[in-house]
Order: sequence, then structure tokens, then C-alpha cells
Amino acid sequence: MAETSIEPEAATEPRVSGSHATTWRTGFFVKLILMAAVNAVGLYVIVAAFTVQAWLIFALMTVLLLAVDYIYFSKRTLALKYLAPGLVFLLVFQIFVILYTGYVAFTNYGHRHTLDKGGAITSLMLQNTRRVEGSAQYPLVVVERDGKLGFAVLDDDVVRVGTAEEPLAEIPDAAVEGTTITEIPGWNLLTMSDWASRQSEVADLRVPLSDDPEEGAIGTQTGSTGFVFRSILDYDPDTDTITNTETGVVYHADNKTGFFVSDEGETLTIGWRVFVGFKNFADAFADTRYATPFLRVLVWTFLFAFLSVATTFLLGMVLAIVMDDSRMRGRKVYRTIMLLPYAFPSFMTAFLFAGMLNAKYGFVNQVLLGGSHLPWLTDPTLAKVSVILVNLWMGFPYMFLICTGALQSIPHELNEAAKIDGANGFTVWRYITLPQLMTQVTPLLISSFAFNFNNFNLIYMLTQGGPQFEDASVPVGATDILISMVYQISGLSGKAQANYGLASAMSILIFIIVGTISMISFRKSRAMEGAQ
Repeated sequence: MAETSIEPEAATEPRVSGSHATTWRTGFFVKLILMAAVNAVGLYVIVAAFTVQAWLIFALMTVLLLAVDYIYFSKRTLALKYLAPGLVFLLVFQIFVILYTGYVAFTNYGHRHTLDKGGAITSLMLQNTRRVEGSAQYPLVVVERDGKLGFAVLDDDVVRVGTAEEPLAEIPDAAVEGTTITEIPGWNLLTMSDWASRQSEVADLRVPLSDDPEEGAIGTQTGSTGFVFRSILDYDPDTDTITNTETGVVYHADNKTGFFVSDEGETLTIGWRVFVGFKNFADAFADTRYATPFLRVLVWTFLFAFLSVATTFLLGMVLAIVMDDSRMRGRKVYRTIMLLPYAFPSFMTAFLFAGMLNAKYGFVNQVLLGGSHLPWLTDPTLAKVSVILVNLWMGFPYMFLICTGALQSIPHELNEAAKIDGANGFTVWRYITLPQLMTQVTPLLISSFAFNFNNFNLIYMLTQGGPQFEDASVPVGATDILISMVYQISGLSGKAQANYGLASAMSILIFIIVGTISMISFRKSRAMEGAQ
């Protein structure tokens, strides 16, 4: 009777679940808010990709967003709930970037080839225009948003705004006084002084009337009145040619070079992206414009990475051994002082040293060297010495830290036993301390080598790669390493025409070099550990 009276009570107990997905607890609402934010960002990317017709990003983001929603609203994906954030970041910031870099490396993406074929045709037609005599005139103001110029015109009491990439579209809430546009939500109206400072940019601007380039575009010569311009180029999709209606010259599409080319070999100014195979990789080694500076930079990159690791490790190790001696007094104070260079941001340290090493006004020449004019940053050899010394200042605290930790893990009994057997201090360090120390720090030295192989901050903030090679046709200098050379060639520094394809090919070569060296070094370190 006692058992039968207990069972009904146990059966009526409410079921307790620890899952936030099945209970109305605080955690569920927190998850709901976070997922709403994730979906909002994802939908924004999807809409933006759809607007610019980036179909690959549109498809990937749609699949990714659906997968994330399924993972966090399903009861069967507990493990994936913990793994999903890391997998998403890995996919977006690593795998996608690597694949896209590989894609760009096999194209001619760069100066005159930034658009696809359709965009290139539209841009050519907009750039090669003539004013249509007798066409309508529109009251106009020059507008700007996010640094991009546009036109706002008054067309039959309707304000329409557009840019070179966006055709004119109606803005319903714009304010108008008479025939003057006074305010447009979301846009800044340029004053006369602003317009004067960007006069050439405004004169070259053409805003399409619609999505059809045949209808023409709006341009201005006065900054206050818009005129209709129509293209002198006529594109025929059946023959894939462009004809200049003024000269009668016909340009044929060359899908190997990404240009429209006439029978006389003349090309139009704007091309499009095409697949070029291994041409960018071949240019890195065979084109004299890039091959000669590339090999010089490659040699210096290896030397810089090796010396950076060797000098910082030797200084850090010596200081760590000194500080590990119990007879040394005030070790905590000294250790704290030695870590100060490590506490400052590296790019700020490099920037400060660039000022201190100035040949005319720098602290080193004026104060420490009594007013000398040593060209620390403008002489090729001294610039390399400066880079190594500044990197020594910035990098020895890290080596000091790891050597200090490694030394404290080595049993002191081994050293004492060796001294009892008659070994002197150097012998103990050579045959006991150093082998055990190297076993522990070798993986960190390999990672330090890989870091210095791509130490862009130091090079760019200290010398900007200079002094530039006098016999090179590309803006590459004596202290440039491979990654800073890639930056220069990509055109992001503004010193050269953009060549993203070649820069991507060189990035892949750097990845292969660093990966190969790291793999070989790790194998050697494991062999050394086994021998130990």
C-alpha cells in the first residue's frame, strides 16, 4: 500500500529542463535578442549583396544565416551551439579570404580592370559623352554623401538625385525654394567654395538619367545647371563591339586581355576582369619590373626575419639568465623595467623611433651623437641596421619572458650535480641549460620567425620600405619585406597603379614560404625533442 501511494506523486512532478530553448527563462530571452541581432546583420548583408548583384555572397550568407538559425533553435544540435561562432568566423575571415585571394591571383584585377564586363561598358559610355545641343536644361546642385559626389536636379517640380553609379531617383522630402534646391535628406549640398575646390571632379561627373545608358546622363559645366550628355560610343551586343560614332572606329572585345581593341591595336581606357591563369605568378619571377626587386626583397626578408629572431633571443636569454641568478638583487624591479618596451603599442614605438632617427632633427643625432647627420633612415645599409636595432628594442622583452619561464622549469639539481663533477659555468650552460631551454622555446622561435617574416607594422611605420631602389620601376625600397612589397604593388599606398592580381599571387607565395619553413622547423624541433 505504501508503494502505491508514492508513485502517483512522483508521476505528477513537473518536468525540469535545463535547456534555454525549451524554458521561458532569462537565458531564452537573451538568446532571442542575440539571434535577432545576428539575423538583422545577416539580412543587411543579404540585401546589400542582392542590390549590387553579388550572387556568391548572397548565396553564402543566405545558407549561413539559415544554418545558424537552425543550430540555435533546434534541440538536436547541442554541440554545434558551442562550435558555431568559431566555425562562422573561420569561414568568413579565413576560408573565404583565402579562396578569394586565390581567385584574384588568377585574374587581371587591378588598374583599368576593376569592373566586370557590363560595368566596364557602362562606364565607357558614360565617360565618352558629348552635350546634346538643344536638349533640356535642369536647375542643379552638387551633392555629396560619404565622400561620393552626385547631382540633384529639379525636373518638373520633382527633385531627383543620383551619382555616377546610381541613376537619378526621386527624393520626395527635398526642400525647394522657387527653382533652387535648398535641402535634401541624407545628402550634403556643396557650397560654392566646396564646388570650386572640386571643380575638375564635378566637371567630369556624369549621372545616368536611368538604367539605360542610351538615354544619356546629366553633366554640368557651371555647377548650377545640368545638361543632357549622350555617349559617342555605341555597343552592339550581337557582335560584341563598340563603335565610336564620331570617328567610325570599331573596337572588338578581347576576352583574353579584358579590353576593347581596334584593328589598329588601340584600346579603350577601361577594361574588365578576366582569367589570366598563372600570368601573375610568372610576372613575379620573369617580368624584370617585378622579378629583380622581388628577389632582392626576398633575400632581405629572410635576413631580417632571421636576425630579428636571433638578436632578440640572444639578448632576452642573456638577461633571463642574469635575472635567474639568486645572487642578483632587485630582480623584480629590473624585470618590470625590461618589460616596458613590450607594454607600448608596436606601431607607436616604431613611429617614435622614426622621429628620433631623423638625420637633421632626431634625438639620436642631435643629442647622443653631438649634432652628426648620419642618414639612419635614408641610407640603404643604415636603414637596415636601424630596422634591426628598433626591432631588438621592441622584441627582446618577449624573448626575456619566455626564457625566464623556461629557465624556472629546469631543475637546478642538474646544474649543481654538473658543478660538483667539475663543470664550469659555460660548460653547464652549453650542455645542460641551453639544450633544455631550446627544447621548450623552439616552437615559439618558429612562430616569432613567421611573425617577423610579415612584420608590416615595423617596416611601414619606421621607413615605409625606403630608401627606394633607384633602378626599380616599382615603388619598392631597401627595407621592404615581402608583405610591405605586396602592399606597395597592390596600389593601396597610392605610389603605384593598383595590381591586386599580382599582389594576391605574391601573398600566396609568402604563405607557401612561411608554411614550408614552419613545417620543416617543427619537424626538426620534434626530432630535437626526441633526441633530448
